[in-house]
Amino acid sequence: MAHPTFKIMLQIYNSLTRKKDPFTPITPGKVRMYVCGMTVYDFCHLGHARVMVVFDMVARYLRARGNDVTYIRNITDIDDKIIKRAQENGEDIGALTARFIQAMNEDAATLGVLPPDAEPRATVHMPQILSMIGRLVERGFAYQAKNRDVYYHVRKFPPYGALSGKTLDELKIGARVEVGEDKDDPLDFVLWKTAKPGEPQWESPWGAGRPGWHIECSAMSTTCLGNHFDIHGGGMDLKFPHHENEIAQSEAATGGKFVNTWMHVGFVRLDQEKMSKSLGNFFTVREVLKKYDPEVVRYFILGSHYRSPLDYSDENLQGAKTALTRLYLALKDLPATDTPDAGYEQRFNAAMDDDFNTSGALAVLFDLARDINKLREEGKSAAAAPLGASLRRLAGVLGLLQREPQAFLRGGAVDGLTDEQIEALIARRTAARQGRNWAESDRIRDELKTQGIILEDTAGKTTWRRQ
Repeated sequence: MAHPTFKIMLQIYNSLTRKKDPFTPITPGKVRMYVCGMTVYDFCHLGHARVMVVFDMVARYLRARGNDVTYIRNITDIDDKIIKRAQENGEDIGALTARFIQAMNEDAATLGVLPPDAEPRATVHMPQILSMIGRLVERGFAYQAKNRDVYYHVRKFPPYGALSGKTLDELKIGARVEVGEDKDDPLDFVLWKTAKPGEPQWESPWGAGRPGWHIECSAMSTTCLGNHFDIHGGGMDLKFPHHENEIAQSEAATGGKFVNTWMHVGFVRLDQEKMSKSLGNFFTVREVLKKYDPEVVRYFILGSHYRSPLDYSDENLQGAKTALTRLYLALKDLPATDTPDAGYEQRFNAAMDDDFNTSGALAVLFDLARDINKLREEGKSAAAAPLGASLRRLAGVLGLLQREPQAFLRGGAVDGLTDEQIEALIARRTAARQGRNWAESDRIRDELKTQGIILEDTAGKTTWRRQ
């Protein structure tokens, strides 16, 4: 918790108001947060990873400040893309989604993402979805068309467009009617799709079919968190139409406000273009982790503000690795203590209270590392220990620096020399040094350096780390 004389009000940029607003939970001390998760038909790419890591950071920080957080991240396990991929693979839909749910959870855990409090699935919430569609029909916000599909009547909801900042007339210009649709208005969107041969289906008052994508999240979020909750988040690409449609559905169905604060995470870009499956210019998390330590990837994601674009490049990932190495080196061989220094925590919280400014929070960690190194140079390692405790604790709020320094500094290699080979070469070098064979000692040091292994000779002992 913040020091009494340094109390700061958390401010979050609200996509709905387009400004930073003071964040006050509906119920004091309790935060209810819903985040749109994966549509599970393929492996997670780095854009998905960014959303998972960012909202994991948000949940961790809100909890660190003493809030009771209920964090819900849904799984979309029925939609057009899933049906198409299962048909292409000749695979049962349930088997396909189960496989990619497991892969998603493995990727999230590898990146240090804590499990959400619940992961509702669309297929398990069919009664709630049907109930919400029924209320929309009863209240005149939805209708069944001649093609038997059920549509939401957008013009019956005057606030439509508030989140995206678009007017209905502007939206109508870009609206189009797909083949097979029979809408009253091009702006209307589907709530229930009539079953096609060979597709999964559920019984409903409007005939056998399956839900549209947008209604799934409205039903799952209100079921898990109530009709009105604190934070709704997701990627920037979901702001329109998905989140716009969620507001329209939910508020028309309940008659009240849906969400107080809307948070949207910026795109991951490759060569200045949004990384996405549809464009084919994406890297899966698994591909990236073949080259980089998971904590380096997490640091890379948190090194930029969550709303800004994040440019993927080897140069930027190497920069993240170098930065994280500096922090771990500051912790290496420090005496253990449970007594942190409060002053740094106040500055850390001040940065995070400014719309989760993780780059500002990381700057505080580097100040800590600098001060630790300065004390060590002065021979005051014991005095540096409380700073080390602060560094580890504050970094933990971001999900960083929770390993033993040596485990990080010696890890992360996917090829090259093994630990055993390195130790054997160091033993040969030690023997050469003892025999005053300096040429052989230098040769081994240089050989290791070319393999990315840095040796450090201190107090008659040689330690090593990967570059």
